[in-house]
Amino acid sequence: MRVLISAYACEPDKGSEPGVGWTWALQISRWHEVWVITRANNRGSIEKALAARPMPNVHWVYFDLPRWAAFWKKGRRGGHAYYYLWQLGAYFVARKLHREVGFDLVHHVTFVNYWLPTFLALLPVPFVWGPVGGGESAPRGFRRCFSLRGKVFELLRDLARRLGELDPFVRLTAQRARVGLATTEETALRLRELGCRKVMVLSQVCMPSEVIARLDAFPVRQSGPFRLVSIGNLLHWKGFELGLRAFARFQLWAPAAEYWIIGDGPERKDLVKLAERLGVAERVILLGAIPRQQVLEKLAECDVLLHPSLHDSGGWVCVEAMAAGRPVVCLDLGGPTVQVTEQTGIKVPAISPEQAVRDLAMAMLHLAQDPDTKARMSKASRRRVQEHFAWTSKGDRMHQIYEGIVAPAEDQAC
Repeated sequence: MRVLISAYACEPDKGSEPGVGWTWALQISRWHEVWVITRANNRGSIEKALAARPMPNVHWVYFDLPRWAAFWKKGRRGGHAYYYLWQLGAYFVARKLHREVGFDLVHHVTFVNYWLPTFLALLPVPFVWGPVGGGESAPRGFRRCFSLRGKVFELLRDLARRLGELDPFVRLTAQRARVGLATTEETALRLRELGCRKVMVLSQVCMPSEVIARLDAFPVRQSGPFRLVSIGNLLHWKGFELGLRAFARFQLWAPAAEYWIIGDGPERKDLVKLAERLGVAERVILLGAIPRQQVLEKLAECDVLLHPSLHDSGGWVCVEAMAAGRPVVCLDLGGPTVQVTEQTGIKVPAISPEQAVRDLAMAMLHLAQDPDTKARMSKASRRRVQEHFAWTSKGDRMHQIYEGIVAPAEDQAC
């Protein structure tokens, strides 16, 4: 098939959204001829990568708004407004291209936001939307624990999503989709309410096979103190405060245990003060932001990943930890609950902060006292990542989705 991909963010050798855009193009080109429309400022890194590893089935279409239209875009400021206008301009580029090529299918992959539209859905061909996320919210009962900055952030985030859902072009995007792919059950609910007729949950989190193989080689720790690790930006919604409070309870039963926190952000000072107030500062090590290779080295020195995030659409670190054979303790929310199973970790209900802290501490204690369970989870974690979170397996799944969309139309035409 001739497939047009909308990938505003698309760069090789990058994480998060740019990496998602690039790898979807690579995977879909295994079966189909692909055209990717992306930002012109991605061109340098894309062409450098193509010089080393050509992608003959992929045609690159670069588009950006005129320079005068971006004078107000500075870093994150104005990013969503610029993206909205970019999507509108990209539609006219795609419409002209469709007249020349005659696409069989259009697929939007980045940005991974359900509350922003893509005007490419208006093209007269089957349209696939996603995976998209963003429908996750911190449970109301947990917001009282946030700082003022955190409370304002959540309020503005809720407002932005609500305004997005009222946008007729967002609703039109949902209604035009033959399939809406949601990263989580929470987002799937939002897509259905927007009018998407067929919705499937499909995590956007995947890793290249070579990365999985490298993490799979990490040995299980056999000695030393029981050690937990959390990895991520130190933001209020990442739930590190809950992790600290839970560790303080757990440490009463396991005084030699350690808790490493990797990352930096606006909550760092408050976390340091909380660790001192809880009396666990000597057993809590904040390593700050360190290079990725060092992050993986530190992960290898730990037993369990603690991921108490309150609204994570992805949760890449959970899959990385599972690939390394480290069980995951997380809240039963968002992306992590799609990735983690009862065989690979412990998911704790998020009913109230007090309950979550208590149950997180009990999950830590269970894994610390039962090495056989930890060993079983380690093996199951590696197996799950290899079967479900390798990019090749995700590419296979997307090919099946395409076939399910196009084949019925062909049968009907016959």
